[in-house]
Amino acid sequence: MSQMLKSSGAMGIATLCSRVLGMVREMCYARFMGDTLVAGVFLFAFMIPNLFRRLLGEGALSAAFIPLFKEKEKTAGEKEMWESANAVISWLVIVACAVVGVVLLVISLTLDFMDLTSERRLMLELLRIMFPYMLLVCVAAVFIGMLNARGHFFIPAMGATMLNVVMIVAVLFVAPRWGETLETQIFALAFAVLVAGVAQAAFQLPTLRKEGFRFRWVSPWKHETVRVMVKRMIPGTIGVAAIQINLLLTNSIALAVDGSIVASFNYAVRLMELPQGVFGVSLATFLLPALAGLAAEKKMTEFSRSLGHAIDYLFFLNLFVGALLLVLAEPIVRLLFERGEFGPEATGRAALALMCLAPGLVAFSAVNIFARAFFALGDTRTPMRISVGCLILNLMLVLALIRPFQQAGMALANSITSTLNAFLLFAALKNKCPEVRVCGDQRGRILVGICTLIGAAVAWKVWALCEAWLGNASLIERIATVFVPLFSGGAVYLAATLLLKVTAAKELVGLATGRFRKGRPKGD
Repeated sequence: MSQMLKSSGAMGIATLCSRVLGMVREMCYARFMGDTLVAGVFLFAFMIPNLFRRLLGEGALSAAFIPLFKEKEKTAGEKEMWESANAVISWLVIVACAVVGVVLLVISLTLDFMDLTSERRLMLELLRIMFPYMLLVCVAAVFIGMLNARGHFFIPAMGATMLNVVMIVAVLFVAPRWGETLETQIFALAFAVLVAGVAQAAFQLPTLRKEGFRFRWVSPWKHETVRVMVKRMIPGTIGVAAIQINLLLTNSIALAVDGSIVASFNYAVRLMELPQGVFGVSLATFLLPALAGLAAEKKMTEFSRSLGHAIDYLFFLNLFVGALLLVLAEPIVRLLFERGEFGPEATGRAALALMCLAPGLVAFSAVNIFARAFFALGDTRTPMRISVGCLILNLMLVLALIRPFQQAGMALANSITSTLNAFLLFAALKNKCPEVRVCGDQRGRILVGICTLIGAAVAWKVWALCEAWLGNASLIERIATVFVPLFSGGAVYLAATLLLKVTAAKELVGLATGRFRKGRPKGD
């Protein structure tokens, strides 16, 4: 498991850099536009190219493409592997350009011939500028998948920093000079999204060239790899489309109820994505090519062991982090966002959403890992079916909860359905492949749960004392009310798991201190 930890750890460092910059970007957003209606409209418009990006790029396409790319590498050699990659890129460019052309035409006709409210007109004008981002970032997603399959994780994960750097520069230096009102200044961010898309794709090219990749047009229409990939993509595309359409529908409902809900919920989601991306997504990204290789070689015992150990590491890290986000939601949101247009009332709204999202952190990450196990086995249908069912439930819960609880209702719906999704994927995996057992340190997981309760209780008590003694008026006081309880609770949690000899704790600490012992103790 040394390689799993080192590769996902390197990616975690890169993802941490990206997510920290992403958090700085969100802080800039909060100061610039708060959780106003304009903020909600901009974030809603940006969701739409993200829908198609995840539909064609990062989601179903990557899940179908990486195992095929890895299989070509093992069975046909590098020449065939790169030709297959070029055929896939050629196909993606054709499809993405067609989608962009149709969507821009529909938006232009709607703006010219329909009577729209000012909010809807602003949303469509922003969307018309940003939608080509989908093409750029889809290409970047394929580049990242190729590098992951070739064993590169750090550089691809760092590519996401390009979006954050460009957007931060745009918010701080370009948007304030773009016009007199927020409704005009927001267009600077729309153009910055396109610049970021170019930067994300270009960032991957130097490493790809070192690996031997050279792009040349390969007709995709009769290419075997493209045919198989599209066939495998269809179920996964339905699942990813269901996720994104659900996200779009729930945010449409939120926009209709109260425009500020979209923005405040988005800030809470970004805080959740920081720990989820640093380890959960990093680990899942490493697992797909690793598990695909083991499945191709029929090494199911190692497949099971790798999957079980991944769950151990995920549970050890994200369960405690989720507990910290729950008990420290208010001081964290206050420290990061409360300035400029983001006032105390906005802090309360975003903190409440974060408290309702935090209990689902382990489930959000586990869904990614279990889905990767199915993808590695060449099964994209089962995750799709489970995902669609859970998303229908999520939409029903949002409809029921959003009016009485607003952003908290959206968050609760997400936590409930993600937990159910993870459980159903786990059950389906056991049913599909009885020989694939999610083994691991069962005793350790129970101890991690107990230690999490202890560490979170310490963090909550220390926070209450800091608030009583220091207050939260100044920046120094706000930093203290976050980091003193965070480090106190973290120290207690780590000490307790090491004292109780939790395997995941020993291995992760050993890796961090450079004394990682290869392999795991017998019986784990």
